[in-house]
Amino acid sequence: MKIFRKIRRTLMVSGKTKSYLLYAFGEIVLIVIGILIAWKINNLNEIRKNKIIELKIYQSLNEELDSNLKLLDSSIYRYEQNIKTISNTIRNIGLQPEELTDQLKEDVVLVNYKLTQLHDGAINSINSTNKFEFMESVLLKDLIASYPNELDNFKSQETKIENIITNHLKPEIETHISLLDIVSHRDIGFKTAKVWTLPSNYIDLINSRAYQNALIDRLIQTEIQLANSNSLKQKTHNLISKLNKELGNYELNTIN
Repeated sequence: MKIFRKIRRTLMVSGKTKSYLLYAFGEIVLIVIGILIAWKINNLNEIRKNKIIELKIYQSLNEELDSNLKLLDSSIYRYEQNIKTISNTIRNIGLQPEELTDQLKEDVVLVNYKLTQLHDGAINSINSTNKFEFMESVLLKDLIASYPNELDNFKSQETKIENIITNHLKPEIETHISLLDIVSHRDIGFKTAKVWTLPSNYIDLINSRAYQNALIDRLIQTEIQLANSNSLKQKTHNLISKLNKELGNYELNTIN
């Protein structure tokens, strides 16, 4: 800068106005070019920083969705097995006492239900913060924005099934069946205790309207949840596929 000032002073003293103006213009051009270069470098650094944030978002979401796929696969299997068991129980309504097998008795009192808790931390973090602004793909944004609604529907249906079991099936079963029947095979002491309890009445249970209604309701809601799970699994696959494509593009751009 001292050199530039010295040149300007020399030109002014010499009285060469035209030369001074040309030099001044050239100096302005150089300053503008310098500012533009600095702006470009800063802009490139900002783009790079945003890309790194975008990559971390994609990686975190990808891990969460992979976990959800595994949970959905195991849940779909359980729903299918529950539907088979419940359907078989319904088909056997009206049997005579001597026709009730031990397996059917186990099916009649089947109340085991494992709630499926899908992960939603990463997806909710994206939807509830400004992370969307770091994402370039419009299609991916749309898929991510709609995914929490699918998770909410799934969770709501899980709660509905749990409510049927807890508040309708279990009370009716406990009215007619001694719970020692269910655990008597575990320990010889349980079998001894069973002798002193009131006998279970499986026929009265399966002929009970409250039990039948709860059983059929559970069947219907489980079928709905099975359909929900298959649909959610497909949408999760689609989202993972799009994520992997974006991750592939990022790696390709990094190499280039």
